[in-house]
Amino acid sequence: MESINAIGRRKAAVARVYLSDGKGNITVNGRDYREYFGSEILQYVVTQPLLVLNAGDKYDINVNLDGGGVKGQAEALRLGISRALVIADEENKKQLKSNGFLTRNPREVERKKPGRPKARKRFQFSKR
Repeated sequence: MESINAIGRRKAAVARVYLSDGKGNITVNGRDYREYFGSEILQYVVTQPLLVLNAGDKYDINVNLDGGGVKGQAEALRLGISRALVIADEENKKQLKSNGFLTRNPREVERKKPGRPKARKRFQFSKR
């Protein structure tokens, strides 16, 4: 099987995922994912699609991550891995979709408006 490409996004993070047959190695920006994501919760978030399908040792995953924070990157990576697994085998789609791994979370940071300190916050009102 040749390499399968997929993309995952969350907030400002973009994950470009390359899935190929292998032994279960996940490499993020040239480092092991356990080293890249220090928190065990984020490591679990990244491997959720593989755990649901029992495919943890079936594929090697190489990832280019860019932008955003650590949590956004982990969730972008989860979406990218899920999409790549669906491309690899269409039968995975039902199980991944029922767990909510194929849904793109559309929430983004609202832009700052002129004349205000933040997007919606206003300066203190002074009557006199």
